[in-house]
Amino acid sequence: MTELSLYERLGGAFAIAAVIDHFSEAVVRNPIVGQTSENPGLREWHTNNLGRLPGLKFMRTLWVCNVAGGPQHYEATKPGSTALGLEDAHRELKISSAQFDEVAAELGRTLDFFKVPEREKEEVLAAFAAHKGEVTEGYSQ
Repeated sequence: MTELSLYERLGGAFAIAAVIDHFSEAVVRNPIVGQTSENPGLREWHTNNLGRLPGLKFMRTLWVCNVAGGPQHYEATKPGSTALGLEDAHRELKISSAQFDEVAAELGRTLDFFKVPEREKEEVLAAFAAHKGEVTEGYSQ
């Protein structure tokens, strides 16, 4: 018997979308990376660009579905050097390593909220962490 993909073990697109919806709202409220962040790029995005949040949730859902092995295909709005194109989408926000880690922690808290099993939680967080260099690339420039 073939093992189920991470996408299937997470419950598919609808379950992933619910997680992303909760996670995205939590990031906006997070004091380190959200509306009151010391990072001016993050603070501005989470204050002045919330009209774009539904689209961002959609893109995040596609991204997670794609990296989890689902049938959805993520296409970056700002293509970068990787197929997932995260560096160009995040470069101007100048996200530090510590800020990235806080977003990862928020994702972990969201996965706990949804009672995602430990194995799947670790796989999601590992997939996220694999792109830390891309997301934080703008901070060092």
